[in-house]
Amino acid sequence: MSDIVKKAYAREAETGFNYRTAMEEASRCLLCEDAPCSRDCPASTNPAKFIRSLRFKNIKGAAETIRENNPLGGCCAWICPYDRLCEKACSRVGIDRPIKIGSLQRFLIEEEERGKMDFIKAKPLCGKKVACIGSGPASLSCARQLAAEGVSVEIYECKASAGGILSHGITPTRLPQRVVDHDIELIKRLGVKFHFGEKISKENIDSLKDKFDAIFIGIGLWSSKKPDIKGKEFSGVEYALDFLERARSNTKSVVLNDDVVVIGGGNVAMDCVSTAKQLGAKNAVIVYRRSIEEAPADIDELKFVQSMGIPVITNFIPEEIKGSEGRVKGIRFRGRDGYSELLLNAQHIIFAIGQEQVSEFKDIKEKENIFIGGDAAHSSGATVVEAVAQGKASAVKILNYFKSLDSLCKTGGKV
Repeated sequence: MSDIVKKAYAREAETGFNYRTAMEEASRCLLCEDAPCSRDCPASTNPAKFIRSLRFKNIKGAAETIRENNPLGGCCAWICPYDRLCEKACSRVGIDRPIKIGSLQRFLIEEEERGKMDFIKAKPLCGKKVACIGSGPASLSCARQLAAEGVSVEIYECKASAGGILSHGITPTRLPQRVVDHDIELIKRLGVKFHFGEKISKENIDSLKDKFDAIFIGIGLWSSKKPDIKGKEFSGVEYALDFLERARSNTKSVVLNDDVVVIGGGNVAMDCVSTAKQLGAKNAVIVYRRSIEEAPADIDELKFVQSMGIPVITNFIPEEIKGSEGRVKGIRFRGRDGYSELLLNAQHIIFAIGQEQVSEFKDIKEKENIFIGGDAAHSSGATVVEAVAQGKASAVKILNYFKSLDSLCKTGGKV
């Protein structure tokens, strides 16, 4: 069993490349002229270009390529699903194994921070103001792109710190807070202002129109899907995002010295079960309703959980939560084959079966000067790198909207 199981909560799962190992890995690159790895990056981070720069020992140029193209280059280096994006497309796949693009990106971002490099400078203010609702990946990406073009941007966040799912949902073992903070600090340096503890509802968005020329809505999926199962009202039943946020905000308040069952097969479920184990659960197990091949979790996250000695049980569907005196005692599962049955002892059950948009924002649409991006637009629980891409695309739409307004003004309303 890996020694990860002995690590304290929030300790990083593994060390990254150093200069020598990074150069050795970069030297394996085939320097493709029409690099498939760059084509398959949703955020257009351009790994072909930054690996080429690194291969020729231009570390600063390599880091600059990442930062210019990806406002959250640090976070993506840790949690991007490379195995099904750029690394899957790598030309070396047909020879031996793909270039470790994620590890190289992580090394370069660490060099950027160590060298206090600051590549992005904001253009002079253009007189336009934009409000971004939410401070998750899509909003941060949109804000960085706009601020770099001279737009005055203010971000409204209902929580006490920025980052959205990056700071409040993903276990710090998988994404250290220092990485999130570094990405956000570079955005702040462009003049982006943050308002914390301010919840903007659907009803009062219109009140911002008098102060801002455009509004970007980039709130995440912060409502957990709840199962229709008997016993879900028992004390000890919790939902993934609530559990992960509680753990990140104050690990001392999370007491887990008993049996924990996590239900789900995605990355969030993996985060929950590894967090429970690290916070002292006597036994932690994950149960998924489909086969391991059908599980949506990234293979690295699944391997990480297995390396901690955590059982992953598949093909069982939760049917009833058992309890007494209002407290959870166990849970019964029905086999996918319609015959088998599984009964597990549990004092704590965490459902990680998906997230959805909070009810008040479910039906919101783009109109006039209101733009939507990230999960608020797609409600799909997209990856961080996809949210970055959506934030960048929304920034382009907003800038084009401003240009159209200027054109209308110059032509007296005639285009």
